[in-house]
Amino acid sequence: MASVALGLGSNIGDRIAWCRRAVHELGEHPGIRVLRRSSWYETRPVGYASQSDFVNGAALLETTLTPARLLDAFKEIERRLGRSTSWRNGPREIDLDLLLYDDLVLDLPGLELPHPAMTERAFVLVPLSEIHPELIHPVRGRTVSDLLEDLKPVDHFVRRLAEP
Repeated sequence: MASVALGLGSNIGDRIAWCRRAVHELGEHPGIRVLRRSSWYETRPVGYASQSDFVNGAALLETTLTPARLLDAFKEIERRLGRSTSWRNGPREIDLDLLLYDDLVLDLPGLELPHPAMTERAFVLVPLSEIHPELIHPVRGRTVSDLLEDLKPVDHFVRRLAEP
């Protein structure tokens, strides 16, 4: 089984409900086991700012799927939950981001591991640090909590909304 870190986000409708439904769908997949999930956090959008605030969280998974198959499973769950097509960094019902897959470093079209922007985003590092602060980034060689400390201050992080 591979260990995986996942980022979740939503900024359309009942944002927490979308994220909770995605975690439930992940847990129903035969090749995925959800180990832990963070609290939900409200964050301002990064990139395209003229949209609603996001709810973000993180989860730790175990999987028998390869990284490409896992990404396919994420995209299928997004589709089943009704994610509409939008533009890069635009509004979305649900977004599932593969952040880390074991210590794998990969650069393929459509799949880069570790996720290339995760170290720049408090909306990723805060929830991930909550559930696994000692997780080590395979390229930077630093823990998630150290990467979060390096990032401060940030202007897009707002507040914790709800417990797991």
